Amino acid sequence: MASTWQKTQEFYNWILESGDPRTDSWPLVYSPLPVTLVFTSYLFMVALGPSCMRRRRRLELRAPLLAYNLAMVALSSYMFYEFLVTSVLANYSYLCQPVDYSRSELGMRMARVCWWFFFSKVIELLDTVFLILRKKQEQVTFLHVYHHGSMLFNWWSGVKYVPGGQAFFVGMLNSFVHIFMYGYYALASLGPRMRQHLWWKRYLTILQLCQFVAIAAHSSYNLFTECPFPDGFNTAVFLYILSLLALFLRFYYHTYVRGKQEKLT
Repeated sequence: MASTWQKTQEFYNWILESGDPRTDSWPLVYSPLPVTLVFTSYLFMVALGPSCMRRRRRLELRAPLLAYNLAMVALSSYMFYEFLVTSVLANYSYLCQPVDYSRSELGMRMARVCWWFFFSKVIELLDTVFLILRKKQEQVTFLHVYHHGSMLFNWWSGVKYVPGGQAFFVGMLNSFVHIFMYGYYALASLGPRMRQHLWWKRYLTILQLCQFVAIAAHSSYNLFTECPFPDGFNTAVFLYILSLLALFLRFYYHTYVRGKQEKLT
């Protein structure tokens, strides 16, 4: 007779083959084609945008930037609240949490906020659009493009197959960090007069690094325990977070350590 563990794994295998029937018909989720088209368009924009702007004057975009960043603060706050409150009401475990595939109120609530988190990654591609229109091409780095582009597919697969469970922790933590990140960008969009109030940029990067360490620890824990959540997803999250940790550490070193040393010499 099959054990509960075996039955759980068989159920997950079925989900991974067909997708979560609750989210399968949701916008941008039903097929990999829409998100692939978005990603391809993004890469074309990154490749061709600077040349299109070469003979055009840079745009200030202060009002649109302020509105956009404040909207992202509001969206990030909403998502953080939904992740936190839903996980508390559903008594989620921070050590091992399988996906609730039922159509219960809390199960659907968690699935919906996972979709909004995925959709926020589509919206965040505007970060790059604004940089190109403002002719700040030096900020469109490999880290920037890799992070924005890869998150599309990561969270498309998350919403398609595992909208909830262990994944809630990643979304909750990232939404929390983005409240401060887009708050910083909103202040920066007000112009040079705000520069003296933005001394905490370095600590924002440290907060991002702490986020990656926490997610790596969270996802790797279940690789060594019998948790009814697909090991493939935990492995993918762990490896992806390690890549971001390495890239952000490199950014931190070149920006705040090496850059400071060069100013002193």
